[in-house]
Amino acid sequence: MNPRWKLWLIGGLAVAVILAAIYFPTLKRRLHKAATPQQQSEEQARRELTQALAANPSEPRVRVKLFWASDAEDGTLSPVSAELPLSSDPVLRAKQVLNTLLAGPVDPESRTLPPDAVLLAFYLLPDGTGIADFSEALATSIPSGIQSEQMAVDSITRTLEANVPEVRRLKILIHGQEVETLAGHLDLSGTFLVSSRSVTVQPKPAPTTTQTPAAAPSAVEKKPADAPANAPAKLTPGATPGKLSQPERKP
Repeated sequence: MNPRWKLWLIGGLAVAVILAAIYFPTLKRRLHKAATPQQQSEEQARRELTQALAANPSEPRVRVKLFWASDAEDGTLSPVSAELPLSSDPVLRAKQVLNTLLAGPVDPESRTLPPDAVLLAFYLLPDGTGIADFSEALATSIPSGIQSEQMAVDSITRTLEANVPEVRRLKILIHGQEVETLAGHLDLSGTFLVSSRSVTVQPKPAPTTTQTPAAAPSAVEKKPADAPANAPAKLTPGATPGKLSQPERKP
């Protein structure tokens, strides 16, 4: 082969490699963008179905507080107010606010929970301990790190505290199982304090008993006192006042 053609062939291959290296990342981004709308549409449909099961539009709309990441980017949370139709039942109410929290804020940068995480179930024990069972995505899709994991749990607990006062503590399960950590750092073996407010138990009113009024003391008949010694003598009929009656004498 002509050495000149060899040079042309090598040069063409080199140019092809360079173009491929430049174009490949662009092609990868385009494929990712093409797949993202489909994933978002599926995620949106799933969320709408989940929220439709937990919320009833006929329920009264209540102003709630949802805690998402603040703009300071220092790991702090900021409350956002919204109006939602909420149930008076604490279990359903907890599901409704947590599903809204999972749906995320308008600004994706303020999101504290993974977009593909799902609340599978929520239970409330008689002692006020809430049990939230999330899908595996809560642990696998969240950025690993103590700050991001702590922020995720704090956003859940503070949202429950602001909207469901019946929940005092929170236990987080992943797909029905107790796990040691959330994504390798935050301990999930125990419970998280939601509210430290003490519950005031109203004392039961004492049973009212109908008391019969005490009977009035019966009037005691007073016997007439003995006539005093200086009392005037009793006059017989026809006697002259002032003179004692004398017995009649026979002639």
